Amino acid sequence: MYKASFVHRLTKQLVDIMLYGGIVCCILVPFFVKWGSDYFGYEKSVVLPFTIILLGSGIAAVYIMYNLKSMFKTLLGGNPFAWENVSCFRKLAVASFVIAILYIVKCFFWFTIATAFIVLVFVIAGLFCLTLKDVFKQAVHYKEENDYTV
Repeated sequence: MYKASFVHRLTKQLVDIMLYGGIVCCILVPFFVKWGSDYFGYEKSVVLPFTIILLGSGIAAVYIMYNLKSMFKTLLGGNPFAWENVSCFRKLAVASFVIAILYIVKCFFWFTIATAFIVLVFVIAGLFCLTLKDVFKQAVHYKEENDYTV
């Protein structure tokens, strides 16, 4: 049986903290955007688009953290090569692409280099997750084949 190390347990705790912190941040997004627009003197016309983009990307990020949490359950349970993880990697890829699309839309009304960088990072993350999904899918097939022969 697999024994979880300190690093695995610490990472799981950080994922939990980020999951619950992300939920709190998503709840507070409308208030932060309102405060930021008043404090920095932004036009009122950007408040709604920024709220939608930040809330949408926040929800996608919380969804990513939720899937990572469910993947850690299988890892700490000693069975990381499971169909559940293949599905989680696919969901991680979709959420990453959603964030990238939201920030591509943001580029149309307020382009910054940081926004372009965010798009690039999440497109790469989505492609990485799709690749890992295929690797885990193949590993699950090998594992099942090995389990049937023994």
